[in-house]
Amino acid sequence: MQPDGKLRLGVNIDHVATVRNARGSAYPDPVRAARLAEEAGADGITAHLREDRRHISDADIDGLMQGLSVPLNLEMAVTAEMQAIALRHRPHAVCLVPEKREERTTEGGLEVAREENRLAHFIAPLRKAGCRVSIFIAAERAQVEAAHRIGAQVIELHTGAYCDAHADGRFEARDAELERLRDMAALAADLGLEVHAGHGLTYDTVAPIAAMAQVMELNIGHFLIGEAIFRGLGPAIAEMRRLMDEARR
Repeated sequence: MQPDGKLRLGVNIDHVATVRNARGSAYPDPVRAARLAEEAGADGITAHLREDRRHISDADIDGLMQGLSVPLNLEMAVTAEMQAIALRHRPHAVCLVPEKREERTTEGGLEVAREENRLAHFIAPLRKAGCRVSIFIAAERAQVEAAHRIGAQVIELHTGAYCDAHADGRFEARDAELERLRDMAALAADLGLEVHAGHGLTYDTVAPIAAMAQVMELNIGHFLIGEAIFRGLGPAIAEMRRLMDEARR
């Protein structure tokens, strides 16, 4: 937790690059967006360097490493190529996520329980290089306990199912998923893991997650970049920050 006790906000700038790449131009610049997010109160920046480079590019990672004064959280698949990139840059944090070429966005959490040995060997050099290793997982006991066993320092709980149920009006399912998130955040904290959360969070869904005392950081991207079209990036982030702080109190 931060010294002042605030819940941290990590802003994901992937979809600034999505807009840029739609025209194959040099703008809008994700690094500029990251700096604006920092000025608006983001505590960190998240960027997902996908294997197919559909949004964030290698040059973007170079620019983010050079141009930020807040921590960079590099999301990446569990591949030798991505490990080499992370070891070369040594960002503050590395978040391991599942990745499929055909998916629109990250679907579900990483399967840790069935791949403990491989993942333990994968994260060891990252930790040795000084990166804080986070594992993006569903709110399931088996995954939380496996993340702890392999030596991860952080878990990021996937909030997508909760957000989707809310958007669809499936409120019973939403509340059940929210309860699972609460339970797994508590379990992870008891095991000594730092708890983050993210995926699909909006102004309408952020408060119950932000209110969980064990959650130290939220990572939010697509919604904020979309909202920035109407409000501007700074005001969009400021409103999310306000809702998070209000829920935390």
